[in-house]
Amino acid sequence: MLTANYVGARNIEIHHRDPEPLRDGQVRVEVAYAGICGTDLHIFHGHMDSRVRTPAVIGHEMSGRIADIGGGVTGWKVGDHVTVMPLRWDGTCPGCLAGHQHICQNLDFVGIDSPGALQRFWNVDADILVALPDSLRLDHAALVEPVAVAVHDVRRGEVAAGDHVVVLGGGPIGVLIATVARHAGAKVAVVELDEGRRSAIAKLGFEVLDPTESDQVDWVTTWTSGAGADIAFEVSGAASAMLAATDLVKVRGTVVVVAIHPQPRPVNLQRVFWRELRLLGARVYERTDFERAIELLDEGAIPADALISSIRPITDTAGAFADLEAGKAMKVLIDLGADGESK
Repeated sequence: MLTANYVGARNIEIHHRDPEPLRDGQVRVEVAYAGICGTDLHIFHGHMDSRVRTPAVIGHEMSGRIADIGGGVTGWKVGDHVTVMPLRWDGTCPGCLAGHQHICQNLDFVGIDSPGALQRFWNVDADILVALPDSLRLDHAALVEPVAVAVHDVRRGEVAAGDHVVVLGGGPIGVLIATVARHAGAKVAVVELDEGRRSAIAKLGFEVLDPTESDQVDWVTTWTSGAGADIAFEVSGAASAMLAATDLVKVRGTVVVVAIHPQPRPVNLQRVFWRELRLLGARVYERTDFERAIELLDEGAIPADALISSIRPITDTAGAFADLEAGKAMKVLIDLGADGESK
């Protein structure tokens, strides 16, 4: 089979190897589609080399079918449609003992810290499988993981019907947060620099703001009749957006930090103090977020076709990264069944 391997900054190589032997407690998944996300781009740029051991098969957004079942595994059968919640925790750290296993202090993020989905046959522990309904298309199901991120973020921000929500950054996660928040009954505006993304977001029915042409504080103040937004989600990863976020929310409003900021950022703590703001982090997801994400995709609440810019064979994985890096795509899927090999 073919595997896509990160081998060093901005380098992806396609390797051929046999599937790993299946161990007790594991299931072999025939991966149908794998998505590439912002975290994968961080890996591609070499920003996570302290965690990723090369050559590394990366990828943690996926869908597929069970191809084989290891010893001791029950409750699954060959042919079941599945995705993977790519988190393994130790169960012993203070975070786990407090009930927050998804942010275990020794977390193994599968596809980053251990081999991931950019391979045709992927052996995974059975306890991180999540069942998919047969009614959900497998290309759409490859979006379950990023939708689960958005579900977790919106839940963390306690978004409620009637809230005014501002999303800073209109990439895939930003659009998904906007979509999930709107589904919860919120009024949503997205701040985005890129003209192409703004056009695509507007077609989805959202208020869209170009911060270079409009004063975003004035715009949000007018939009909210002088109050300010209830919740702002910082999804862009830009220092300027993090600094601006506290100016956009109301008294006792909430700023949720979603983006991975590679270095410390300035934050307007005077505003945090003056308006008694909440500043929250939101990272990954819990199993209930995965289950809700599957429901939203299955009922058509997520505009999957509008988000998937292209589907490429594994042999063109480097090209997929190049398009994402250049801002030419919203979400690119890798079709693992298009490599021309069966094993």
